[in-house]
This record gives sequence, C-alpha cells and structure tokens, in this order.
Amino acid sequence: MIVLTTPTGQIGREVLDRLLDAPDGAPGIRVIARDPDRLSPRARAHVEVVTGSHADPAVLKEACAGADRVFWLVPPTPTTDSVEGHFRAFTEPLCEVIGQQGIERVVAVSTLGRGIARNAGLISASIAMEEAIRATGVHYRALCPPALMENFLRQTESIATAGVVRMALAPDRILRTCADRDIAATAARLLLDTSWTGQNDIPLVGPDDLTPEGMAQVISEILHRPVRVQPISSAELKETLLRFGATEAWAQGVADMTDAQNTQGLYGATVPTTPEEAPTSFRQWCEEVLKPAVPA
Repeated sequence: MIVLTTPTGQIGREVLDRLLDAPDGAPGIRVIARDPDRLSPRARAHVEVVTGSHADPAVLKEACAGADRVFWLVPPTPTTDSVEGHFRAFTEPLCEVIGQQGIERVVAVSTLGRGIARNAGLISASIAMEEAIRATGVHYRALCPPALMENFLRQTESIATAGVVRMALAPDRILRTCADRDIAATAARLLLDTSWTGQNDIPLVGPDDLTPEGMAQVISEILHRPVRVQPISSAELKETLLRFGATEAWAQGVADMTDAQNTQGLYGATVPTTPEEAPTSFRQWCEEVLKPAVPA
C-alpha cells in the first residue's frame, strides 16, 4: 500500500496520475486530502481517501495502517507563525508512524543544499525535516530539486501585461531549475520499486545553464513578445509577500532562502545537472506549460 500526501497539489497530483498510469498496475493507493472533492473523478474511483491533514497524528496513523510506502511533501503554508514549527508539526507525526506502523520506504520532496545551506529559511527547515526522517532508519530517498520552473506561473499576469518577471535572485548568475513533472516521474518510479534500500539524495537538476536574464530571453522567444527581468531585493520580496497575506515568519523565511541562494551558490553554476533524472529543458517547459498559461 502506498500513502500519498498532497494529492491535489502541483507535484502530488502528478505523482498520483503517474501511479494510476502504471502499465503493470499500481498497488493499493491511499491519499490524504483536506478536500477530497478536488481529486479527479478517476482518482476518486481508484484510491482510498483519508480526509484531513497529514500534520494530524490521528489522520496520518489511519492513512498509514497497513501501508509500507509513503510519498511525503510538506505543503507551503504562508500563514504559519513559524517556518521551523510548520515543518516540525508535519514531520514529528511521520517519525512516530514510521516507528510504530512498519513503514518501510519514504520518498520525500526535499531541496538541494544539505551540508551547504546556512540560515536559509525554508531550505534550512526542509533539511531539518529530512534529517529527522533519516534518524528513524527508514529506507529513504530525498528528491532534491533546485528552483522550480513552475514558480514562473505566479507571474503570468505580469508577463502578459508588462513583459516583466520580477526576481530577487541575481539576474546574471546561472540559476539551476527543475520541472514538477520530473520530480513526479522520479517519485512514482521509486514508489513502484520495492528493491531499493538505504538512504540517499537524488538531485533533480534540469539540463540548462541559464541565468534569469537567459530565461527571460527564452520566454520572449516562446511568446513572441519582449520579456525582461526586473530585479528586486529580498526585502522587496518580503514586503510583497506580506501584502499578499503571508506572516512575518513566512515572508522572512522566503527572504532568507533567497539571500542564501544568492550568496551560498546552492542552485548555481557549480551544481551539476542531472538530465537523466530531470530531462525537461526550460524551453520545453515554457512551450508546453508556460505559454498556454499566459493570457493572450
């Protein structure tokens, strides 16, 4: 039995679709969903659903009864009062379930930067989550992407109306990226495979060596309209998040993560690409995902 968290999120739903598409058929699938109505009709017809949050120990215990594999992702929650507390609130119940209910394998979405990142906000909190899971001794694979291509989907209106992408990352430095689809494909493959053991990171770094300015040029070519990067500071990014309802803690965590990316080289030119695990290029993603999402 596979337990899937965040089955209606941007990564989790792709993992679920790939499990349902497995040519030899997937084992039993049980999902934890706050709002089961957001599941697709196909998913509702083929999976067991436990309603609630996977931060709730009772919900997680119910979902993991009789299961041996878990797909784990802590959902971003900009309204939390503590970034570290948010990750801890999800992770502690998982560690208890692993110890009590015989979970054998966990596949988790983590991040690049373990062993490097310092005072890196959301990245540091994610790494602390990962270390707690590893300490249980469970067979574990950490999926480690850099920046997500899907982050550009938050700026489709700005791209369409002003030809601008606002970024707090250095516009002239290489920024490694990964597409959600490649994270989901790797997660599904691992969840369907019961032969792997031990604990390892799996870097998921796309094949490009583009700077943000280079990405804007690709977007311009795909959309046939000029698009440029408008640099902003991490402080400006924080103020924007606060205006949109994020808490001080979350906004500061994102600002700290951004500063760490700019100063510590977490997602930069020294990071090797892994096209065998993350084959989607930024140009391909723009053509297939971003272009249809940008208003005409």
